[in-house]
Amino acid sequence: MSSVTVRVPAKVNVQLSVGPLREDGFHDLVNVFHAVSVFDEVVAKESETVSVRVEGESADQVPVDDGNLAIQAARALAKHAGRTYGVELVIRKAIPVAGGMAGGSADAAGTLVACNELWGLGLPLEDLMEIAADLGSDVPFSLLGGTAVGTGRGEQLTSLPVKGAFHWVFAVADGGLSTAKVYAECDRLRAAAGTPVAWPRVSEALLRALKEGDARALGAELTNDLQEPALTLRGSLARTLEAGREHGALGAIVSGSGPTCAFLAADEEHARELAEALKGAGVCRTAVPAHGPVAGASIV
Repeated sequence: MSSVTVRVPAKVNVQLSVGPLREDGFHDLVNVFHAVSVFDEVVAKESETVSVRVEGESADQVPVDDGNLAIQAARALAKHAGRTYGVELVIRKAIPVAGGMAGGSADAAGTLVACNELWGLGLPLEDLMEIAADLGSDVPFSLLGGTAVGTGRGEQLTSLPVKGAFHWVFAVADGGLSTAKVYAECDRLRAAAGTPVAWPRVSEALLRALKEGDARALGAELTNDLQEPALTLRGSLARTLEAGREHGALGAIVSGSGPTCAFLAADEEHARELAEALKGAGVCRTAVPAHGPVAGASIV
């Protein structure tokens, strides 16, 4: 096989609860991931060396050196296999770059699946998940897809039952936000407030809304502890969130560390209307309707 193409989804966090800062610099999280139909494609081709080329949305903002998580994923997989492999990676971007939707993690997950196939390794998902956890907190979920609760740093996953589909609109901002800076701002705001940080717990009402397919109930339960620090760093997002609410969104939230904002719609038609309204309001660069849950990284 000389080429393998993998499609991998973005995610939205329907609950992101951030616990106290740990000694290792991470936070314990309760992170309810939901994979949505905004996809990157990763193409892996035979090569003597490891390289990456990026095409599509904001391609010029993605590193093509060792800082690229997809390159790190290819090398980690080769190391796990105990061999030296090369691969030419082509990443076709549609997931916003530095947008809080795990685009880099998605590309790493896509690379693991593509190279596992290209190199004929035949590793099971469990092995790929183990490698993914070392690459980043969101990478394992990009492999798994669907809807899942993540604990620890977010990498310890348990799949959740979901009835039917939920319809979303993602308002994409100009430029990105650094996840590290948003977490640092979260810590700064908490230190300034001087109140103890509770250990995070999953919302039972949110789990029930997902299980019953109740979009209105889910919209009321959307929570993100990184929203306040993201708004502090990018104040214009407050207007984006308000515009979505004004146009009937059942729920409005900053996606992950931002600056993409996620809006839950009543149905597919409402999602299309809401996307057009947000674009017309001038509060985002573009607005993309999507649905979830969808499968994780998959060969196409």
